[in-house]
Amino acid sequence: MTRTPDQGASGDGTADPARPETSVEGRAPARDTSRDLTGGRVRPARRNPGADPDREQSRSAGSSLRFGYGTNGLADLRLDDALALLADLGYDGVGLTLDHMHLDPLAPDLAARTRQVAHRLDALGLGVTVETGARYVLDPRRKHGPSLLDADPDDRAHRAGLLVQAVRVAADLGAHAVHCFSGVVPDGTDEDTAWKRLAETLTPVLDAATAAGIPLAVEPEPGHLLATLADFHHLRRTLGDPEPLGLTLDIGHCQCLEPLPPADCVRDAAPWLRHVQIEDMRRGVHEHLPFGDGEIDFPPVLAALAATGYQGLTVVELPRHSHAGPHFAARSLPFLRRAAASAAPHGDPSATPEGSRTP
Repeated sequence: MTRTPDQGASGDGTADPARPETSVEGRAPARDTSRDLTGGRVRPARRNPGADPDREQSRSAGSSLRFGYGTNGLADLRLDDALALLADLGYDGVGLTLDHMHLDPLAPDLAARTRQVAHRLDALGLGVTVETGARYVLDPRRKHGPSLLDADPDDRAHRAGLLVQAVRVAADLGAHAVHCFSGVVPDGTDEDTAWKRLAETLTPVLDAATAAGIPLAVEPEPGHLLATLADFHHLRRTLGDPEPLGLTLDIGHCQCLEPLPPADCVRDAAPWLRHVQIEDMRRGVHEHLPFGDGEIDFPPVLAALAATGYQGLTVVELPRHSHAGPHFAARSLPFLRRAAASAAPHGDPSATPEGSRTP
């Protein structure tokens, strides 16, 4: 199997201490948060569509898709500011990467901070997926280290512990999935050994996911052991097809590495879809690009995704564009809405987004 170099798996983060207010930073809320916010486990947020004309327009244009933006692409913003920005722009949700700057999973009082973020998400009407691709959250010297594949069993357990923690956070946030990936095969490790380690190390995480009722959505990542949809199915069969094991499908990765076009990948992956990431990309190059800068024809992809009945978030994944995160967040949602509208049966052909390959 040909594997492209890993240029950075998805993921960067979100965080900060607590008060029983809805503002994550303890500052004045950016929006009216006068709703009744109860403590304890918070269910996924539900905003009244009539309160958001842009979202209602997107629905009426024929798209059932719910779009989010990843906090790994807003790493220079405080979490409170990032969430308010996304709500103001009209996003349906957020891909929340647990990291030192955003809901640090290793800092004290995680449960209290998580409740605070849950209240803020609820007040803003944002859904959430928990992502675990922070680059240096566990080891300040090794990107994405330790991994699920490391030779040292204590290192593997450290990564599994983070994922179990992420499942608990996801349950308290009312998230619809927890995202993760396999990691790169360590030097000197054969692939059979790596697959065995992956299956064994994920077992307690899947047990935690089962107990919490939260799907674990594994992402095929170029350059990793689990790099393709075929690799995902290999893991699924190895583990005996456990109910909580699902798939994170990154549309750009399909363009980069998969033998089928991205729309066909969506259709093939439909039964296991639990989380979707989206960005532009070129064939054979693992570089997350703003929409219109790559080769993907988005209307057929979004039409295929809508046809699957997928109910989770479709999250923009631009971790290397955090320096201009608000700009790209503002650009990305109109692009996706136009692409979704032009893909709908009665979409307006004039709404085809710039950069699309649709005639």
